Amino acid sequence: MKLLGISGTIIGAKPRIVVEKVLDKVKKNHPEIEVELLDLRDYDVQFCDGRNPSTYNEDTKKVIDIVSSADFYIIGTPIFNGSITGPLKNLFDLINPKDFRNKVMGFIATGGTYQHYLVIENQLKPIAGFLRAFVAPGFVYANNDHFNQKNELVDQEVLQRVSALAEEVVFMQKALKAPKSVTV
Repeated sequence: MKLLGISGTIIGAKPRIVVEKVLDKVKKNHPEIEVELLDLRDYDVQFCDGRNPSTYNEDTKKVIDIVSSADFYIIGTPIFNGSITGPLKNLFDLINPKDFRNKVMGFIATGGTYQHYLVIENQLKPIAGFLRAFVAPGFVYANNDHFNQKNELVDQEVLQRVSALAEEVVFMQKALKAPKSVTV
């Protein structure tokens, strides 16, 4: 099983920091799970315009392949102007919806204030619903007050939510992929 963490922004560091915290918890508690981080800052992803994916540049094709081949996800985004980032929305648009179907998604978001945590409920979860993905019931929202001067996530309550989300996505993924027994 491969868990892909996605930092869905091309600027800023906080979403990656929180996504990595979740991935680190999974690695520590479930070493049998392959973990990978996709940071959109590391790729020149083209704008989705509806063409055949094979005609995009190499970075875009690579990102499509990385996302499509994962078994489940931790997806992070900063909240800008009350919404998810354009690069993350573009990523969702680039991926064939069938590639997300019946896969588990866990969400994290970061923002400057407490008010933006509902973007997860009002925007990310509906996108996952459209894609027919399974959504972890918990999520992590961290604002600027949850980080120290060195940009380290230090708030204990948020760190507890990180641990809970790591366990939720693994539990859900294992439950969905467990062999089904046949009763007669």
